[in-house]
Parts: sequence; C-alpha cells; structure tokens
Amino acid sequence: MRIGVIGAGRLGGTLARWCAESGHEVAVTSRHPERLRAEMDGDGAPLRVMPIPEAAAFGDVVIFSPNWSSAREAIDMTRDAIADKVVIDVTNPEPDGEPGPGGLAGIGMPGGLSGLETLIEWAPEAHWAKAFNTMSTEVLNRRRGHDPLLTEYVCTDQLDAREATVRIIRDLGFAPFYVGGPHAALLTETGGPLRMLEVDVQDATDALAGALVTLH
Repeated sequence: MRIGVIGAGRLGGTLARWCAESGHEVAVTSRHPERLRAEMDGDGAPLRVMPIPEAAAFGDVVIFSPNWSSAREAIDMTRDAIADKVVIDVTNPEPDGEPGPGGLAGIGMPGGLSGLETLIEWAPEAHWAKAFNTMSTEVLNRRRGHDPLLTEYVCTDQLDAREATVRIIRDLGFAPFYVGGPHAALLTETGGPLRMLEVDVQDATDALAGALVTLH
C-alpha cells in the first residue's frame, strides 16, 4: 500500500517509519521537506520526503498528522489530492468546552462536534477515519507487537476507511477495535474517557461500555 503522511512530528514521523518497516511505500512530509530529508538521512527506513500536496497525492491512504492549529491549512493544501481517498486522522483538537446536544460535557469543537467531524466538514470528499490518537508514542513503542495487544480505537462510518485503517493497525502490531462513527471520536479525543487509557484488547469492550455512559 502507498501511504502519504501529512505532518512529520513525533507521532506522524513514528507512524511513517513503522509503516515503511511493515512493507508499505511511504511518503512523509512537513512544511520544510528539505529539512526533514536531512533529518531522516541515515534513518534506515525507506521513506520518501515530499512537499505536502505531493505526499497526499502519492498515498492510496493518507495519515493526517499536522498540529491541530495547522489542520485547516493542510486541508486547503491537499483538498484535491485527498478526494475519494481514505484519510486517517490522528490529530487531537483543542476543545472549546461548549458541547452541543449529544456531545460530551466539557470537550468537543464548536457545536459539540468531534475533531473528526470538523475535518469531515472541511473536506467531505475524503473518506475519513480516526485512529492512533489516544496514546503517546512512548506507550505505542513499548506496546507495539507485544501480547496482550494494545487496543487501537477506530471511528468511521465508511467501510473502505474502516478496512484500510484496520489493516494498518494490524500491520503495525496493535489490535483494532471499532468505537462508532465520527461523533464517537469525542470519546477518544482530548478530554474524552478513552484518551490516554491503555487498554489490552480483551478489555476493550468493557472500556468502551464505561466510556459510553458519559454520553448524553
């Protein structure tokens, strides 16, 4: 699979390397591709470094990992390239603390939307999913590929996005667990009850059940 990674911070860069190690063709990008290329020289991972629009166009699947403050700009730069593609959102937005009907108390974007729902509003042509946003890279690195497998939650309402995200999660050594559609991403994002909750796959059903009681 060809994967484009938008945003080469700690999480985006780590996922890019792991995807390459798992046999995928990977293009990673940032605002400064030449600087990133210099940083990755000698890394050993077969990564291509490209400008943002080119990396988005390269991928059959795109991992969306900019800082939230840059997310809208990244969408504007890649809108045509991500149309009709699976895009995996790994960001965590800053909540505004004013949830709307059906939201979670104290978290969420304006109107009670999840960050994933906000991205869908900005780029509805893409096929969005949410994953890889609940744990730090330190936890992911420690748990990757070790039994019992660490749960990676998936939020989407599109079958192709779910299938591609599940495949990548498994390839990287984690256990996918479906949480629900885009609004359910509130459970996994900043302030949500599944955020920073390290859960083994056999305990994921109970963890989700506990989280769901917080929904209005």
